[in-house]
Amino acid sequence: MTLESNKNIQSPVKVEIINQITSILQGIRFGSVEIIIHDGKVVQIERKEKIRFDAK
Repeated sequence: MTLESNKNIQSPVKVEIINQITSILQGIRFGSVEIIIHDGKVVQIERKEKIRFDAK
């Protein structure tokens, strides 16, 4: 499912979830984002970020 296919979303909750995920993805350089789903609904978003240093 792409953001383009979500143009018909009416629920402010769904829009907020998409906005949160987008914000997290734009703000992370190294790491992962985990989306937890229960009964078909997003209930939690976890962001794990790595900070890397050059070992020169």
